[in-house]
Amino acid sequence: MSDQPDPDRGGSHDHEEADHGEHDDHADGAPSDHDPSGDHEEHGGGMHAGHEAMFRRRFFVSMILSIPVLLYSEALQGWLGFSVPAFPGSEWINPVFAVIVFAYGGVPFLRMAAPELRDRTPGMMTLISMAISVAFVYSLASVVVPTASAFFWELVTLIDVMLLGHWIEMRSVRRASSALDELAKLMPDTAERIGEDGETEEVPVSDLGEGDLVLVRPGASVPADGVVEAGDSDVNESMITGESKPVSKDPGDEVIGGTVNGDGSLRVRIDATGDETTLAGIMRLVEEAQSSESRTQALADRAAGWLFYVAVGAALVTAVAWTVATTFDAGVVERVVTVLVIACPHALGLAIPLVVAINTSLAARNGMLVRDRIAMEQARDLDAIIFDKTGTLTEGEHGVVGQATVAGFDEDEALALAAAVEGDSEHMIARAVREAADERGIDAPDARGFEAMKGRGVRATVEGHEVHVGGPNLLAHLDTELPDDLAAFADEAGENAQTVVYLVRDGDPVAAFAMADVIREESYRVVDALHDLGVEVAMLTGDSRDVATAVAEELGIDTVFAEVLPEDKDTKVQELQDQGKLVAMVGDGVNDAPALTRADVGIAIGSGTDVAVQSADVILVQNNPMDVVRLVKLSKASYRKMQENIVWAAGYNVFAIPAAAGVLAPVGILLSPAVGALFMSLSTVIVAINAQLLRRVDLSVPSLPSVSSPGDTRPAD
Repeated sequence: MSDQPDPDRGGSHDHEEADHGEHDDHADGAPSDHDPSGDHEEHGGGMHAGHEAMFRRRFFVSMILSIPVLLYSEALQGWLGFSVPAFPGSEWINPVFAVIVFAYGGVPFLRMAAPELRDRTPGMMTLISMAISVAFVYSLASVVVPTASAFFWELVTLIDVMLLGHWIEMRSVRRASSALDELAKLMPDTAERIGEDGETEEVPVSDLGEGDLVLVRPGASVPADGVVEAGDSDVNESMITGESKPVSKDPGDEVIGGTVNGDGSLRVRIDATGDETTLAGIMRLVEEAQSSESRTQALADRAAGWLFYVAVGAALVTAVAWTVATTFDAGVVERVVTVLVIACPHALGLAIPLVVAINTSLAARNGMLVRDRIAMEQARDLDAIIFDKTGTLTEGEHGVVGQATVAGFDEDEALALAAAVEGDSEHMIARAVREAADERGIDAPDARGFEAMKGRGVRATVEGHEVHVGGPNLLAHLDTELPDDLAAFADEAGENAQTVVYLVRDGDPVAAFAMADVIREESYRVVDALHDLGVEVAMLTGDSRDVATAVAEELGIDTVFAEVLPEDKDTKVQELQDQGKLVAMVGDGVNDAPALTRADVGIAIGSGTDVAVQSADVILVQNNPMDVVRLVKLSKASYRKMQENIVWAAGYNVFAIPAAAGVLAPVGILLSPAVGALFMSLSTVIVAINAQLLRRVDLSVPSLPSVSSPGDTRPAD
């Protein structure tokens, strides 16, 4: 983090947030434009909306009040060749109206500079305040000392341009930070709750509780997370997941609050409300991402802090040089004021926060939730990405596609024993075994003493026999050898990228089952796209090496970690890190949490467990590996925009400050304070426009022959 505190870090908008209540309440004599609690509006963009309205109001009022000053300015009358009628007291129009403009449009800048001076971290507000104060005091002195030349019209136009620049900046920040507002709008205000008598009543969503039954009519939004009890429909979840295709919902399926129901009517049993809903969780993550620190931001912080001292030093050198070369007069003051104004780090303060806001909005709308801003930046430099195989690169749904037994052992008997042992397990292989037994109409005998052996399999006692079911690690644990016929079956299954589990009775392997886990169609595109981006792809699995190698060869994966126990997954991440590589881990389960934490960038798929999500830096709402590619592409594009903005914002001052100091005076070019303010504001607008171009980044993943195209990417609002 930078040593510069908030008043300097965020350009104009951060310190304005810190002092918004002060300058808006006291200067306007009216309540501030945001909720006093600050909880919702500050995080949802309302704070920026309040600043935008305030600066817009002050700009128009100040501009109108500036017209008399401009009309009665002798300098402008001479340059433009016009005159206005004089009347008794007209000589006071310029100073009186200039004082009013300074008090209404200029004093708020002084109020916002107070925290900078109080914290001894002078920044942009201090520069602006010094510029307008010097111009104001010098001009008032000219009223007392008639020999001095005033520049009241320069003062009011300077304030007008500064207010206009702040208004444009606040509008850009408010629009870019609208992600939370857009998410909040997804939730309906009311819901139709079904009572015990079957009648419906319309109630506020805030009154819903866990266990309530609600009616979701066609076209209505789901009021809270729940489970469908009756009805079927297609639900549009694109606003939450980024996936444009509607999702079919039947009884027993989960629905997310804020999603939009299709043509069918649903009765939903609420199981989460308020802060516990998926949408609330997404909003928290978006909020964390927008407020989390950025390494690039720290660089901009330091640059903005040093720029103050550069500007003050340049102003002092300018004052001395012009006084020595000519004499101390209004022209010297004008040069000093122009230097102070043109050096204001508006653009530098906006360079990173605006890109971060757009990046967060764009990521959220494409199903990527960023919890750690630094991790998002690191994604651009990833050397290797490790994918957990099952459920990420593959469908994660196994089925028994082959079976072998030792001589004299019946296949149905073997399947019955395996189904009995797996009866209490929720593992996908256990479900596949039970489904295979059901399809054959085989009744599994009773099992007792069920025990899950972490990373190795399961065991139970069936009809007086100790029976184990598990993979290669089970055989190593039991220190038993496979018979030749089972070994041959296992070799053939491995060549076909099938997982093999073994049935061991009383210490002897008696049967083997081949399980197929289909490779996801998207996985082919993902590996190819990551290779195009120069990223090494690794796969981590507890399956046998033969199975893992077959999958890796089909997908073109570079590195394979097979037969890895859950407790060893993080060590595989460390192995790649020890090679000097920046590593990301993509996982979904409790067993992946240590590896997600160990990785430089931990990526959890949204369907994963809460533990995995809490361990991750980035969460993919959809269980879609293509989003990993989108994440890398967005990270690269965002960092490129940050670099471009910093180069422009900092580089602009290399030419602007000397020009403001008057180095071009020999060729007849001298910048007035108002022109300096215009150039400063223009640099801010350029930075804002460049940041907005991030919305056009192409996050699509190239298609491969015979493979369906990915879902449409969604632009940031």
